[in-house]
Order: sequence, then C-alpha cells, then structure tokens
Amino acid sequence: MATLKEKYRSEVVQKLQEQLGIANRLRVPRLTKVVVNMGMGIRDKDVIKRLTDELTTIAGQKPVQTKARKSISNFKLREGMVIGAMVTLRGDRMYEFLDRLINAAIPRIRDFRGLSTRGFDSRGNYTLGIKDQTIFPELDPDQIKEAQGMDITIVTTARDRAEALALLRALGMPFAEN
Repeated sequence: MATLKEKYRSEVVQKLQEQLGIANRLRVPRLTKVVVNMGMGIRDKDVIKRLTDELTTIAGQKPVQTKARKSISNFKLREGMVIGAMVTLRGDRMYEFLDRLINAAIPRIRDFRGLSTRGFDSRGNYTLGIKDQTIFPELDPDQIKEAQGMDITIVTTARDRAEALALLRALGMPFAEN
C-alpha cells in the first residue's frame, strides 16, 4: 500500500491539475503542516502529564505545553499555568499522521456522517474538532480515564476554500455531501 505522500505525488497532483485547470505543477496546492492542539484547562499536574503523554502517542512527537498569558481571578487562573499542549507536524510525520487520521481514526467516530465543509477559512486551511481522543487506535481505551477533545488544523498552500476542499477530497478526507 502506498503512503499518503506517494499518493499525493503520483495521483493527486495530476488530478488537481486537470480539475483546477492549473498549468504549472508547482502551483498545485499542497500540505504545509498539521497542528494538533489540546486545550486542557486548569487541571492538576498529573492529569496534564497524562494528557500530554496521550498527545505524544497520537502525534508521534513531543508536544509543547501552552501556558496562560494573563491571570484571571474568576477562573482561578494564574499567568504561566499550563492550560494546554500543541504539536506541529511537518514532512513525513505530517503525512503519516493524516494517513492514520483519514483511514483509522475518523471511521471510528460514533454516528459519523462526514466532515463538515464549514471548517475552511478564507486562505484554504481546514480545522476540525474531535470530541474524544479514543478514536485513535494507538491509545488503549482501558487506560483512558476521561474523554478529552482536540483541534486539528491542516494548513495548505491553497489560495481559497475551493482549492483546499479539492486537495483534501483528493487525499481521501470524508466530507459530507451538501
């Protein structure tokens, strides 16, 4: 079975060139990076460590802990407290993660009817939210104590929403039919 990167180079580029009417192969939209963000809120250090380890297992790369920029007394939040973790994937790791997301994780979402096409911004990037990290087969469901959501942002070189949608559809993302 070919990897997603090989599929992009051998099939998707030619398909998008014909579909979008692009003469130059270098102008065809491509993936730049994938950012996985897990907002944890105010938790104790053990829970933050466990969730960070789960994100490491999912992404295959150690995440950066994000900290609060301002103190907010009503939320008992102090400046510098760890409130989340994020990881930026590029290159081979990015393609490998997307391959696992498309072929293994998304089909495991309960009552799945396709991804929404409303997650595109005006510059051709796509963001989707996942409510439960147990859809990733790398994690043992018996070890997970509570469900934790995450945001996955796919950054592309597409110029608009239509190009980005065509790219992700060609890569195999299961979007809902309108």
